[in-house]
Amino acid sequence: MSTEAVAVDTERPTAPESVGPDLQHDIDLTVAFLNTRDAETGTDLLDEPEQWCAWCRARDLGEAPPPRSAREVRDAMRASVSCTDAASAETTSWPEWPMRMVLRGGVPVLTGNDALGGVLAAAFNLVATGHWWRIKICPAEDCLWAFYDRSRNRSRTWCSMRVCGNREKARSWRERHVVP
Repeated sequence: MSTEAVAVDTERPTAPESVGPDLQHDIDLTVAFLNTRDAETGTDLLDEPEQWCAWCRARDLGEAPPPRSAREVRDAMRASVSCTDAASAETTSWPEWPMRMVLRGGVPVLTGNDALGGVLAAAFNLVATGHWWRIKICPAEDCLWAFYDRSRNRSRTWCSMRVCGNREKARSWRERHVVP
């Protein structure tokens, strides 16, 4: 599997342009991590330790922990994102991971000691700024891509209306217009 296979798809925008560069980085990192498994192609970056290490290096995240640990964190994050409300997300079992607080420009920022710590710090910053609930999982069974909902009222459903949304609407139309 190539690292390009899990890169952010330009048809599936990840974040609004109105967020600052630090928050944009956190959104992009979190969404990219959630998309290290691609249901459409049936590939998982975490199945190849060399690819996982390369993914971490490409994002300057430091040492890559074992893929098994990364998979555990990714699955917990995806389960939390899939929840429809905060109460449901609180029951998601999250693995413990070492983190530290540093001052960046006079502002406290959570950071990690390795790649997973960096990803979890980005996710925590999204929670702290109220952006976590804008990350969603496309409901299309053959997609399941994580994306950032840029709509004003957080009502976006599909990662891409042109791809997944269009397929679902066409399928629904065909089901309604079947001649018995």
